[in-house]
Amino acid sequence: MNFETICVVGLGYIGLPTAAAFAGRRKNVIGVDVNKEAVDTINRGEIHIVEPELDIAVHAAVKEGYLRATSEPEPADAFLIAVPTPFKTDVKNTEIPSPDLSYIKAAADSIAPVLKKGDLVILESTSPVGATEKLAEWLSIKRTDLTFPQHVGEESDIRVAHCPERVLPGQIMHEIIQNDRVIGGITPRCAESAKALYKTFVHGECLVTTARTAEMTKLTENAFRDVNIAFANELSVICDGSGINTWELISLANRHPRVNILQPGPGVGGHCIAVDPWFIVSENQGTAKLIKSAREVNDSKPAWVVEKILAEIEKIKCSDFKSEESEISVACYGLTFKPNIDDIRESPALSVLRELSRKFSGKIIAIDPNVKLMPQDLSNVELIGCEESKIKADVHVFLVAHREFNRLRKNINSDFVIDFVLIDE
Repeated sequence: MNFETICVVGLGYIGLPTAAAFAGRRKNVIGVDVNKEAVDTINRGEIHIVEPELDIAVHAAVKEGYLRATSEPEPADAFLIAVPTPFKTDVKNTEIPSPDLSYIKAAADSIAPVLKKGDLVILESTSPVGATEKLAEWLSIKRTDLTFPQHVGEESDIRVAHCPERVLPGQIMHEIIQNDRVIGGITPRCAESAKALYKTFVHGECLVTTARTAEMTKLTENAFRDVNIAFANELSVICDGSGINTWELISLANRHPRVNILQPGPGVGGHCIAVDPWFIVSENQGTAKLIKSAREVNDSKPAWVVEKILAEIEKIKCSDFKSEESEISVACYGLTFKPNIDDIRESPALSVLRELSRKFSGKIIAIDPNVKLMPQDLSNVELIGCEESKIKADVHVFLVAHREFNRLRKNINSDFVIDFVLIDE
């Protein structure tokens, strides 16, 4: 199996590192993205997202001629699809979000015209069970002159597989190489072909299975973490009502050799843990009871955080310091869904700000060293940088544990400071 040219569709937090990893092994990589600004940035040897070491890898790959970005797919030996799989926004009268596969279908439609016999197509996007089979079917409808594995089995012209990423933002360039990969093919030959491709740069073990099992494996990994975080978040609410320090409690409980409770926070964000469990629930509404409950616990946490902030505001109003709410200001530290990155997708910190904006008439200030612009629906919130050493606010709220906040936390002299994450003092 000879893969000299690889086309990566979607140059975001997963697609671009993957493209850079292949290019680093001297494969010719064509990166495709609908965002013209991202395409232009990459072709200058720069990056449009925050991820340690990615800038070095992309710069080298572009300079040496192994990576090129464009807006349309071109012929290649292998095609990797790494596009978003969000929720549908038009679903009504339901409490359970449904997955939106339109980005995957659009990617399939875009690569179909340039497919040729012998090509490999891999879906990397985290997807509900059965999405890889749908991808193969969409491709077969567009290219009736080619055969596909769901119709003719091992002798198909095109091989189709699923290989979900399993990396941690902030450590992607290390983990994308070192972590084991689960590779599921529509047929065994499809899986083995995909395995051969990934062994180009993956040092971890490549584990072969079916496409459906690979899809469910990624969903299971993130649902497991979601349940663990929901346990921690529920504990934090219980402890708050009982006057118990949650951080101390978890630290002590984790001294048990078989207990490993994760840390609580203002909720759960990102495009994985906050999204993927719903893919399981939407297809298994009568049986995925624990997974659904965990999602509900984590999704409800931002509202609880806002109530705690409003309680602090009431303390100020009752202290005769400032009696009018419009005179009170709140500083919120952190906008991203986890520390030390710029990714705000499904961020619980933003959910807190949106709810607080609706319920609080005073001034809200946001501080995040990795975010340059506020979302449009939060344009009323002033975004300031960490370089402003003295932040004038009445209430200080820590929502994300960015490393820069350790110093800031020490410099705040106020009785109205709330840590919803563990900020070192």
